[in-house]
Amino acid sequence: MGKHQRFIEKLIHGIFLLLGLVTVGCVLLITVYLILSGIPAIRQIGLLDFLLGDTWESTAKEPSFGILPFILTSVYGTAGAILFGVPVGFFTAVYLAKLAPAKVKSVVESAVSLLAGIPSVVYGLVGMLVLVPGIRALFHVPDGASLLAAMIVLSVMILPSIIKVSVTALEAVPKEYEDASLALGATPIETYFKVSAPAAKSGVAAAVVLGVGRAIGEAMAVMMVSGNVPNMPALFQSVRFLTTAVASEMAYSGGLQRQALFSIALVLFLFIMLINAALNFFLKRDKEG
Repeated sequence: MGKHQRFIEKLIHGIFLLLGLVTVGCVLLITVYLILSGIPAIRQIGLLDFLLGDTWESTAKEPSFGILPFILTSVYGTAGAILFGVPVGFFTAVYLAKLAPAKVKSVVESAVSLLAGIPSVVYGLVGMLVLVPGIRALFHVPDGASLLAAMIVLSVMILPSIIKVSVTALEAVPKEYEDASLALGATPIETYFKVSAPAAKSGVAAAVVLGVGRAIGEAMAVMMVSGNVPNMPALFQSVRFLTTAVASEMAYSGGLQRQALFSIALVLFLFIMLINAALNFFLKRDKEG
């Protein structure tokens, strides 16, 4: 029986190891493919001209492949989504984890799960039919399809990731921490924000990174509400993100244009890797401190 049990344990360990290696292998394959597909265009166009050029005219007689407007738009759009979405998501998570009655918590958590399951095209459709005309009427601008509309849609789309992960992190804080704070005279609200939230900061940070990844990687909803025009970013102007640049032109692209789209995908991939690396660095530093 002992030998049989050890064999089963080794078999399960081997299966888990294989699955982990498959995951790592997939990431490596994607990385190598993007590098091999994206580098030729960067070499031909020039790294500085590609990254810092402010004009994208891929189908012109003399094409120009500058992606600075896409980079800035993605950075501003993601930052705006985080600015709008993180406070709402965090305060909602604190309420659900610490203050909400059981029935209210059940209803809100079901709504959050439903929000996570809505396809991105539905977000884009609602934004195009409701949000875009609303911005046009409210701010008296020629077209409501703009960077602001994209920020608002993205901020709603990242809420489920932030809320669910933050709730899990807050509920994992040992109750002894809160009891000690209350015993020292702190109010429940002070305890939640000065004890529970700092204790769960690694989980909350992970939630924010998931939100950032969702915001940077979204294409369809953003394409429907942002106007999808390669302008330099402005709040009430139609813009194009890195993701929508690839999605909107890949179907009919060829030659250098297609290679340049792969280069955009490579830049997007590197952005996400840098964000994850930065998070891991800061979290590791906090734990060591």
